[in-house]
Order: sequence, then structure tokens, then C-alpha cells
Amino acid sequence: MIFAAGLGTRLKPLTDHMPKALVPVAGKPMLEHVIEKLKAAGFNEVVVNVHHFAGQIIDFLKERDNFGITIHISDESDCLLDTGGGIKKAASYFTDGESFLVHNVDILSNVDLKALYEHHLASGNDATLLVSPRKTVRYLLFDTKSRLCGWVNKDTLQTKPEGFVYQPDEQKEYAFSGIHVISPALFNYMGKEWEGKFSIMDFYLQTCQKAHLGGYAKEDLQLIDIGKPETLAKAEEFIKGLS
Repeated sequence: MIFAAGLGTRLKPLTDHMPKALVPVAGKPMLEHVIEKLKAAGFNEVVVNVHHFAGQIIDFLKERDNFGITIHISDESDCLLDTGGGIKKAASYFTDGESFLVHNVDILSNVDLKALYEHHLASGNDATLLVSPRKTVRYLLFDTKSRLCGWVNKDTLQTKPEGFVYQPDEQKEYAFSGIHVISPALFNYMGKEWEGKFSIMDFYLQTCQKAHLGGYAKEDLQLIDIGKPETLAKAEEFIKGLS
């Protein structure tokens, strides 16, 4: 599943007339880069959620004949549902019992998506989050078995979930990449309290003591978030470096 529904507010004024997913990087829309990476990893069926200028994305995919794979549209035109709500709305596409990979449209990385997916299958996790020791302020925290146990803001020392105790000597700190693999069993934890618009990260942190949510840590992960105008030029250099 590719998250392509966002408003792209950080990329204004580019996104005043087009969706973030179609902003070009090195001559190709972000969405095309992600689809090509998924295809190269062996994925042949993709769900794309849409909201902001949804028609432009739908037309773009039709013009490209869906890049030769099966692409479903999860239409959030009526209401933008955030990451968690978007996944739950698309649940009907994931009824075959197979795990599915979720990828933000504005993320470029050097990760081997096939290896990530296979690690998830072997782990037995309900979800596996691609993480790295990237420098940031907000970290996901994992125990010695690489199981998600909490979150901390290093500036304010605010923690999640409620009652969680931050123990820096016993927990590994990693930054989330915007790429994760989910088993359909995770939907069993999305009860009535998880309706409409909600963040998948909020859900993960509220559920991590019950569901098995693991980290896939890549120390050498190269990743760029193309969410801001100043990163567009950097992204072009990044893509050249990957080839």
C-alpha cells in the first residue's frame, strides 16, 4: 500500500495545483519511483490511497497502464483518514491472509524491500517497522528482543504510551522510516475505538503491549524524506547515488 493521500502542505506552492505524489523528482513523479521500487522487489498488486487532487493520480495511473501491475484505489476524497484510518479503510484489499507492505509516497531509501518483507514473515510479528539510528528528537524504543515498547521525545522527555517508563540503558532508540510490513492479524486489534481518522503510530504505541510489533533495524539505511522543497534537489542527488 502506498500512502498518496496527503495534502503536501510542506511542499507548497507546488502542491497548490498537484498532489504531492505527482511532484517530480529526477524527472519522475514520487509515486512512480515508489511503484518501480515495489515492482523490482516482486510486488505485483498495490493499493494507492488518494484524497488531494485524487483525479490527477487516478488519471496518471491510467495513462501509464498501472505500470503493468494491478493497482487498486482507496478513495479518501470525502475525508482524509490519516495513516491508521487509511490502512483500516483499505482492509478489504488485504483479505487473502498475506502480509502487506506499507510505504509513504515521499520516502526514498536504499532498503531491500524483499528482505524486509521476508524478515517480517520469518519473525511472526503482527507488524514490522523499518527503523534506523538516524539522528532525530523523537524515537521509537525497542526492548532487547527488538519489540516495540514505547516512544520518547528527547527534548521534552514526553513518553508514550501512558505509564511507559523510559529506561535508556535497557531500550534501543530508533527513528521510523515510513516503511512497514503488516500482517492481517493486526486488524484484530483495531476495535471500535479505532474508527475514522487516526495515526498508525498512535495505534502502534497504544497496542504494543498486546500485539507483537517488531523493529527491523538497518544501521546503514540511507533515506530521504522528500516532503519539503529544499529536499527536492537533494533527492535528485540521492537517486543518482542509488543507481
